Amino acid sequence: MNMTFTRRTLIALAAAVAVPTAALAQANWPTKPVRIVVPFAPGGTTDILARVLAPELSKAFGQQFIVDNRGGAGGNIGADHVAKSQGDGYTLLMGTVGTHGINKALYANLSYDPQKDFAPITLVAGVPNVMVMNAARAKELGINTVPDFIRYAKANPGKLNMASSGNGTSIHLAGELFKSKTGIFMTHIPYRGSGPAVRDLIGGTMDVMYDNLPSAMPHIQAGSLKAFAVTSDVRSQALPDVPTVAEAANLPGFEASSWFGMLAPAGTPPEIVARLQTEIAKALKLPEINTRLQGLGAIPSGNTPQEFARLIDSEIAKWAPVVKAAGAKVD
Repeated sequence: MNMTFTRRTLIALAAAVAVPTAALAQANWPTKPVRIVVPFAPGGTTDILARVLAPELSKAFGQQFIVDNRGGAGGNIGADHVAKSQGDGYTLLMGTVGTHGINKALYANLSYDPQKDFAPITLVAGVPNVMVMNAARAKELGINTVPDFIRYAKANPGKLNMASSGNGTSIHLAGELFKSKTGIFMTHIPYRGSGPAVRDLIGGTMDVMYDNLPSAMPHIQAGSLKAFAVTSDVRSQALPDVPTVAEAANLPGFEASSWFGMLAPAGTPPEIVARLQTEIAKALKLPEINTRLQGLGAIPSGNTPQEFARLIDSEIAKWAPVVKAAGAKVD
């Protein structure tokens, strides 16, 4: 029998074998641990949300979902790592309004494309930021309200240190927006995540921060941080007695909220994306998780990949003029 095969025949045979093999791999996914990359240091809201979801996903899929903190460069180090990872469902990103909304306008040479290099899975939660001061420092300076803060800052330009989770994060830009709208000057000190920034704020090294509410809430409740205002357009149900910045400083239209969502590298099979979205949405509806997140000031979501993709597109368009107006730019 003549067993001579042409190159075209061999390619066709290989493709025929590869298709069912790939389909089988997707059906069996996951067969090993999955990493959720958090592009900031431990302790911040991005980290909190990832660690809330990881155990539930581990139970749902029968494999460990491991949180991998890779902080630095406003979230870009972790985001770039995931963007360049294989789209096989074993490396995910807990993205943020910074990595997928702000940074495209902020960084002149962004090493990844937030729209082309990722497969959106779902929006996990939206949160307001909250203007907080070291409680003891606020008392020492006689600052009890946002107008008090503005008066002190105007009388003492540059004497207040403003901490953030990194250049270009929503925490940073919320502060920059506040500075520009009120005409005050504070010295910006960027950190590699919200966790270390909050620690220094509590320790007295820093004076003020516009932190994501979930990571600040335990310290507000403990009395170590004093909450002056939230940066959302409406008051937070978690802090109903705390005014919005728009109310407290008479700045109509002031709004600088944050969001967090799960993404995979581009090319990740739609079947895997769909399974992840379904299980994350289920986890967010569990009473114990939903209640916990809302108690921290977060609003759980769990929307579809298509809805999340549209949010990313709209946020990139929204933040570009804000970055330009703030004069913020990172090379």
